[in-house]
Amino acid sequence: MMSGIRRESVQMPLLTVADVLRLPVIVAGLPRVMAGEEQLTRAVRWVHVTELLDPASFLEGGELVLTTGMPQPNDPSRLRGYVDQLADIGAAGLVVELGRRYQQAPPDLVAACRARDLPLIVLSRGIRFIEVTQTVHALILDAQGELLRRSQQVHEIFTGLTLRNAEPKELVRAAADLMGRPVVLENLLHHAVFSCTAGGTAGQILEAWQRRSRATPTPDTTQTSGPEGWLVAPVEHNGRRWGRLVAVPNATAPVADPEHTMILGRAATALTLARLTGHTQWDRQAHTCALLELLRWSYRGRTEARIRVEALGIPVVGHRLIALAIGHHGATADETGLDDRLADALQGSGIRALVGRLSPDRTGVLLALARASAWQPVVERVSRLTEETLGAPAVVAVGPGVTEIDQVARGFREAEEVVDAIGPGTPHRPFHVPSDVGLPELLYALRDDIRVQRYVEHQLGRLIEYDERHAGDLLTTLRHYLAAGNKSIAAKQIGLSRQAFYQRLHTIERLLGRDLESGVQRTQLHVAVTALDTLTAAGAGGWGA
Repeated sequence: MMSGIRRESVQMPLLTVADVLRLPVIVAGLPRVMAGEEQLTRAVRWVHVTELLDPASFLEGGELVLTTGMPQPNDPSRLRGYVDQLADIGAAGLVVELGRRYQQAPPDLVAACRARDLPLIVLSRGIRFIEVTQTVHALILDAQGELLRRSQQVHEIFTGLTLRNAEPKELVRAAADLMGRPVVLENLLHHAVFSCTAGGTAGQILEAWQRRSRATPTPDTTQTSGPEGWLVAPVEHNGRRWGRLVAVPNATAPVADPEHTMILGRAATALTLARLTGHTQWDRQAHTCALLELLRWSYRGRTEARIRVEALGIPVVGHRLIALAIGHHGATADETGLDDRLADALQGSGIRALVGRLSPDRTGVLLALARASAWQPVVERVSRLTEETLGAPAVVAVGPGVTEIDQVARGFREAEEVVDAIGPGTPHRPFHVPSDVGLPELLYALRDDIRVQRYVEHQLGRLIEYDERHAGDLLTTLRHYLAAGNKSIAAKQIGLSRQAFYQRLHTIERLLGRDLESGVQRTQLHVAVTALDTLTAAGAGGWGA
């Protein structure tokens, strides 16, 4: 779909004052720009020939005014008033033909145009104004017809995306592809929720995004705004402003033309419809994308990653970044509500965090905390909210705190390893850290590894078979002995005399071909028994991640 959009996209630039000056019919008049040199990119909506002293009453803005200068007054103040009329109405520029009234551009006229930054062009040689109007108007009408055809194409593209319930990120990408400009969807907090850089990088487009965005007002309709010349279209939800869609100028499209305005407006409408039809969790989607991009490290370097995360309102520089992985497999409550509740609670407490779904049964949280602040109370609150929301046990695991954005993936990997290791035999805690992973937890994490199962069978198979044939409990005897590390204590724990207990140990040694006086062999058996207990508990319905 996206490749099709790129192939259909054509650039339809505005007809500007500079474009008109390059036309042969104007070049024949030997044009010279006397004022407003920086404004030659103004769009020419129409050409108007007039010798009236008050032309503004017949103009609507965007016209290139042609005159011989015959009606222009000699009084400098009235001449300034004439120029002020043109500037106030938004005329594209003033073209004066020399030879009839003036032999050279009047200094007062030049000064007045410079004061209002209005393009002033003088023609040293006479031309036929009717040829100018015919040529320019034909070009304008052709461009308007092409714009109507493109408008229909763009309408069909966004209608098709809307009908198939396209995700907001896809709508943003379509707008960027059609315009060839970076496009950013942001919410009312000026967080860059989704962006498509259109050949650029996040570092180039999103640097200091919130500061730059706050300097750019939101117009009521799609139009250029702010010091950087952003093209801005409001996005609404249920009749209220939700955010806006922004097209950022780049080298290939430094100025927004009518086609760009039309495309961005259609995209904003499609996004508004998307919210009405159920696509409302855009912030969660954006956070999830950002977390997954950090985990997969989809960035060109630290700077680009930092800028992307900061554009979502998460500070990086000068903060400690702590990764949390929450395993909630088997929860009875609606797990989709957990992410929203955590995000709202953290935001309400002034804690900056990314909250998103790492997998169907796992939520990721990236906390950005001041380096001197304590992280434990925050994590304990996350744990309480998780339990209250899900109404079922869950594992909250904490990775090591880091200060560089490219270390976040390691923090999440360690946190997820802890989630994988916490099983039924692990004592319940509000949260777990890597040091909580002991031998039982390690073996629980490896419970699906066939090599662990094979190890248990090789070490304990004969003993288990003996107990099954003779209805014995030699495995229980061995378990108590290995756990106690002392024969007398173990015998007392299971209520046997020392002599009877020793006899059982000799039987175990004979069946397994092991020497229980050997520390190495006892360790091997201890690992096997622990693994067996772990596998048995997991098979009996353990709730680990």
